Amino acid sequence: MRISIHGVNKRFGNFAALNDVNLEIRPGELIALLGPSGSGKTTLLRIIAGLEWPDAGEVRFDGEDALARDVGERNVGFVFQHYALFRHMTIFENVAFGLRARPRRQRPDEQSIRKRVGELLDLVQLSGLAYRYPSQLSGGQRQRIALARALAVEPRVLLLDEPFGALDAKVRKELRRWLRNLHQEIQVTSVFVTHDQEEALEVADRVVVLDKGRIEQAGTPAQVYEQPNSAFIHEFIGESTSLPVSIENGRVLLDGNRLDIDRQGISDGNAALFIRPFNITILPTQSADATVVGKVARVHGLGSERRIEVQIRTDKNDWLVEVDAPRDFEITSGQPVGLRFKHHRLFESCR
Repeated sequence: MRISIHGVNKRFGNFAALNDVNLEIRPGELIALLGPSGSGKTTLLRIIAGLEWPDAGEVRFDGEDALARDVGERNVGFVFQHYALFRHMTIFENVAFGLRARPRRQRPDEQSIRKRVGELLDLVQLSGLAYRYPSQLSGGQRQRIALARALAVEPRVLLLDEPFGALDAKVRKELRRWLRNLHQEIQVTSVFVTHDQEEALEVADRVVVLDKGRIEQAGTPAQVYEQPNSAFIHEFIGESTSLPVSIENGRVLLDGNRLDIDRQGISDGNAALFIRPFNITILPTQSADATVVGKVARVHGLGSERRIEVQIRTDKNDWLVEVDAPRDFEITSGQPVGLRFKHHRLFESCR
């Protein structure tokens, strides 16, 4: 199902939760709403669900006015962060609840309910736990049951609000992979809210980044990571070092010292320079290719990569730049080094 959102505004007192939000969600797409706390992502999800109403704007499901229907009429499946399972019901009855709660004329017969619940428990790989209670399941299992219950009524839209937020890191990673595979199988238009950028980039078809009630950027995970359209996006998504620079006569300066890098069409004035750790090469200090020179402040990290912190000292300030290097790269704290910026982004500072 296609979801069309046009000109949506929502205020809570003096606080603008959403400000002229426009978004098209394609049929069968898995969208991540990503942003810091207070960015408006949960408010937007609740408006799609029918749990909140906008002050202005339109929400359409396949061209029909969704705002003319209440939450019960929109046929939306909702998965909450804290599962919201009925503790006194078995897993089977939790999944069957939405089917049994339908009006009598729309309610399936008992045989159909049992068949549907069995199919869903197979789908979420928990068919052997039908007659246990929620307290007897792990957090990851409970979240899968919550998803099965949301799918039981065959929703037109599946909405997930921080679905893995209450789980530990290892379980979150396992469930992210599982949700991605499940979505490819069921192909239900799905929207999930998260503040975890890794989660959004790994799971979603497209990522919608919000800040202060506005959509800052919407695109594929590769687009928002590799082609951020603002300093906020670059800083929020992925690791990067930010340095305040100035542009004078087309030259990029750090505390008055020239950096031999492209100004990327930025006009003279103050700017912000962003570099990701893997886009920096460590060189001998005497190398003519070095963009800046500094001294190794710290070496740390596990696995195949080492993180090297390099202190850049100018007449005015000390700056710390983080660099990735292979595990077998030989370097020690206090060692003088040069840094070459292989790829960088410049954004104009607010003037």
